[in-house]
Amino acid sequence: MADAPLHFMTISELAKLIESREMSPVEVTNATLQRISQLDGRYKSYATLMADKALADAQRAEKEISDGRYKGPLHGVPVAVKDLCFTRGVRTMGGCKVLADHVPDFDSTVVTRLEAAGAVLLGKLNLTEGAMGGYNPDFDAPKNPWNPDRWAGSSSSGSGVATAAGLCFGSLGSDTGGSIRFPSASNGIVGLKPTWGRVSRYGVLALAESLDHVGPMTRSSADAGIILQAIAGQDANDPTTLPLPSPDMLGEIDGGVRGLKIGFDEKYASDGVDAELAEAVRAGVKVLEGLGAEIVDVSMPDVDSYVSAWLTLCTAEAVAAHGEFFPSRRDDYGPWFRGWLDKGAEVTGADYANANNRRAECNGLIRQVFQEIDVLACPTVIGPPPVVTDEILYGPMDDLRGTSFQRYTVPYDFSGVPTLSVPCGLNGDGLPQSLQFVGKHLSEPLLCRVGHAYEQATDWHNLHPEA
Repeated sequence: MADAPLHFMTISELAKLIESREMSPVEVTNATLQRISQLDGRYKSYATLMADKALADAQRAEKEISDGRYKGPLHGVPVAVKDLCFTRGVRTMGGCKVLADHVPDFDSTVVTRLEAAGAVLLGKLNLTEGAMGGYNPDFDAPKNPWNPDRWAGSSSSGSGVATAAGLCFGSLGSDTGGSIRFPSASNGIVGLKPTWGRVSRYGVLALAESLDHVGPMTRSSADAGIILQAIAGQDANDPTTLPLPSPDMLGEIDGGVRGLKIGFDEKYASDGVDAELAEAVRAGVKVLEGLGAEIVDVSMPDVDSYVSAWLTLCTAEAVAAHGEFFPSRRDDYGPWFRGWLDKGAEVTGADYANANNRRAECNGLIRQVFQEIDVLACPTVIGPPPVVTDEILYGPMDDLRGTSFQRYTVPYDFSGVPTLSVPCGLNGDGLPQSLQFVGKHLSEPLLCRVGHAYEQATDWHNLHPEA
C-alpha cells in the first residue's frame, strides 16, 4: 500500500527504501522502538525488548549498506522472534516461570540466519507457557489490537500482536497444533507454516518435537517468503532438517495462479464454521477462479475424528521436553500448562503408539486428496477470535474449545506439509477472517505465489487495527 505509514509498511516496501537509501535502518529502528514504547504497555507483545542490540544492529546495517554491501530485503529491517528462540546473553523463557533465569550462551540457528541476512533484532515476543494453550500467571498475556477482549491466538500471540500492531515488520512464531496460524488469523496477518524439517529447530525450546514447526508471521505473502528464505535450509546442528538448500521464494512470486488446480471441499470448508467466515472463504476461492485457477471439487476425510490423537502425542512429548523441571518443579508451572503436563504423564506407551497410528492414517487419507490438485483452499479457523478473560487465559486447563477448532491446523502438523494463511476480510464485528492454502511437501514458493496473487486482487492484507 503506497500510502501506508512507516510502521505498517511491508518488508518488501521498506526494503526498497532502505536499499535506495531513502530511509536508514537507524531511522526505522528508532521509530519502531518509539512505537513499542508508546503502545506495548497496552498490547504486551514483548517479553524482552533488546533496544541496545537493535540500535547496534541498525548502525552496522547502515554502514554496510553505505559501503555497498547490501545483503538483501531483510538488511536493516526490524524484526522480532518468539521467546522460544535462544539469543546469546538474553533470557529465553518460553513463557515458563521455571525458565525465568534461563540465559543461553548461543543463538538459535534461526536467529543466526536472520542476523546473517542483516535483520535488526528488536527483541523476544510473549507466548503461552511452554507454547501451549494458557499463560503462566507471572507473565503478561498479549492483547489483540483489533479488540483487546478477543483471543490473540494462543502460543505465538506476541508474534501476531506485534506484527499486526506495527511493533515489528515481521516475526517468527512456532506451530505445533496451530500456533502460527491461530494468531495470524486472530490478528489479521499472514502466517507461513513451513514443511517440517525445512527450518532448523536448533536452539528453539520444544513443545512436541515431532510436531514443532518454526516459521514467519508477516503482513504479506512475499514478506513471509523473504523471511523463510533467510531462515530455511539444512543445519548440521539439527539432524531433522531436510538435506536441501533454502528455496528461492521470490523467483516466481509474480507467476499468478492461471492453470493451477486448487482443491475445495464445500462441506469441509463450511460445516461447523461461522457463516460469515465460510462465505469469506468461498469468496476468496472465487477470486482465485477469476484469476484463472481451476477449482477442483475434492472430498476431504473426516479429519475431526483424528484430531484427538494430537492431544495424546503433544502432551506426552511435552513431558519429555520438560523432563528437567517436571515433575520436580511441578508447582512452579501455571495451572494451565501444569494440567497439560499432568495429562501427558498419564499417557502410556500403548496410548502413544495408537495415537501415532491414527496420525499416520490421517496423513494417508490427506495424501490421497492431493493426488489431483496443487493446493487445497480452506479456512484457517472455525470462527472469529472468541471473547477471552484472564480466567480462561491463565487456567486451569479446560475443554471448552473441544478439538474441532483445530480441524484446519492439526492435520497439517501431523503430515508436516506447508500452509499459508492470509487475511480474507473482516466480519460484522470488524474482526479479521482468514483463508488457508495447504500445499504438498516443499511447496512453500507455490503457496506464497498463490497468496501473493490473491493479495494483488484484494485489499484485505492492507487493513490494519487502529493502533
